[in-house]
Amino acid sequence: MKRILLPILLSVLLFGCKENSPENMNEEHESSLSYLALGDSYTIGESVEPEMRWPVQLVDSLRDREINVNYPVIIAKTGWTTGDLLGAMDQKLDQEKFDLVSVLIGVNNQYQGKSIEAYEADLHEIFQQAINHSKRGKDGVFVVSIPDYGATPYGEPRAEEIGREIAEFNSVFEQVARKYEIDFYNITPISEKGLEEKNLVASDDLHPSGDMYSLWVEEFVDEVLAKAAAGS
Repeated sequence: MKRILLPILLSVLLFGCKENSPENMNEEHESSLSYLALGDSYTIGESVEPEMRWPVQLVDSLRDREINVNYPVIIAKTGWTTGDLLGAMDQKLDQEKFDLVSVLIGVNNQYQGKSIEAYEADLHEIFQQAINHSKRGKDGVFVVSIPDYGATPYGEPRAEEIGREIAEFNSVFEQVARKYEIDFYNITPISEKGLEEKNLVASDDLHPSGDMYSLWVEEFVDEVLAKAAAGS
């Protein structure tokens, strides 16, 4: 996906690699749970407002359920592969530990034609680091599946091929997560509604809209709530 997004890379750089989202959401409280979100364009919320990013919506939903969580520290950027994420984690994370850690990564490995074997090897390192940065080890970590961008106006001409390859990457994603006993939340079926329901795709005809991200959060908020409650 990196190639088609070159025109907007300058604006993407303004987000940086590590942030609390956004300025008016930066309040942190010592008694609140902390949250680290690791990923790529889907986690940084390419083409949506900061408050519509799914990690931010997740925190809002948890707060609505009376779980006090700080707004997420996000390490993610449009175009990142697993290798890019690992490099950023090495640079941006020290000995910090978080109550919740999420991982959503892999679409750019598929898009850039990287091998699924290299993807699997990187996932092991990402999960090991995610667990190390979790206050509760594997119990504080969760994975969100890769959405199917074949179900977007951009991906429609190659929808079958994209869908098949995304399914292969998600199969590896889930298998490795299971090896580490990390919860895997499958939002890919929701992403497949993008061509039927136009409001679920952002204005760039490629990324999810805020409405789509809301559906993701509804899908797994109860499971994350249980994790957060156990850690509070």
